[in-house]
Amino acid sequence: MCPRLRDENGLELLWRPSNSPGKNLKIMSFAPWPCLNQPHGENKTVMKDLEGKTVLVTGAGSGIGRAVALAFAEKGSRVVISDIDEGGGQETASIVTQSGGESIFVKADVTHAGQVDRMTDAAIERFGSLDAAVNNAGVEGVSVNTVDLTEEVWDRVIAINLKGVWLCMRNEIGQMLRQGKGSIVNMASILGIVGYAKASAYTATKHGVIGLTRAAALEYAAQGIRINAICPGFIDTPMLERSLHLHDNPELQEQMAGLHPVNRLGKPEEVAAAALWLCSDASAFVTGHPMLVDGGYVAR
Repeated sequence: MCPRLRDENGLELLWRPSNSPGKNLKIMSFAPWPCLNQPHGENKTVMKDLEGKTVLVTGAGSGIGRAVALAFAEKGSRVVISDIDEGGGQETASIVTQSGGESIFVKADVTHAGQVDRMTDAAIERFGSLDAAVNNAGVEGVSVNTVDLTEEVWDRVIAINLKGVWLCMRNEIGQMLRQGKGSIVNMASILGIVGYAKASAYTATKHGVIGLTRAAALEYAAQGIRINAICPGFIDTPMLERSLHLHDNPELQEQMAGLHPVNRLGKPEEVAAAALWLCSDASAFVTGHPMLVDGGYVAR
């Protein structure tokens, strides 16, 4: 059972060992804090600060991006859904609205500054603010050795995965500076932390996203803007399926799952949960952090 002790101001009381001789415990007052062993659904205040906030999610037409958009909508956020895939993006927006949420879809290619401008302008025009953003749009590239990588493929992966994040951040930070606060999450990868053979362009971009995240976090922390990154392991998404065709190859799927100490692939919803936390007030003291959501992959 989680104790429900509160002081005269309604603040939850936290017990801790006392430094005073002859006394075992003393009480300190803290703001309401979720009890970790509380039954699911009982704590109604967790991440309530996301309710009514405007959140932009790029690459939200499927996979992790869709899971992130739906997770924010479930918390009561107003979600600006963007993707180059109009069909997928519209479908995500429809799921949100049919569930009683509020969203708009804006088609955008994040490699083009003008389209990114229109995307962020649409968010402000519709909802009046931009409180958080998850820059998730990205591509996987091709699986070849570095010397066999074409310049065309290299330029495309760099443009979408790294330049696209920078273009989005540039607009998002500008709006958040005018508001006085905000939170940005950039989607990196475990391959932003470690290397991976036959994925040099992708690996380079994800290392770049983490560097960009850290640099910008230092620049804007004092202005109330927090900027973090998420580094997922191998997540069961259309992108992974497109690359490896795991659903047609159970042996390979088992092999990929075995790369993680938890012995399975990750779920998009698990990455979305990290994005929610990083954009909420619960993570107010966290910035410049590349958060691993990798089933222990990097800890091996």
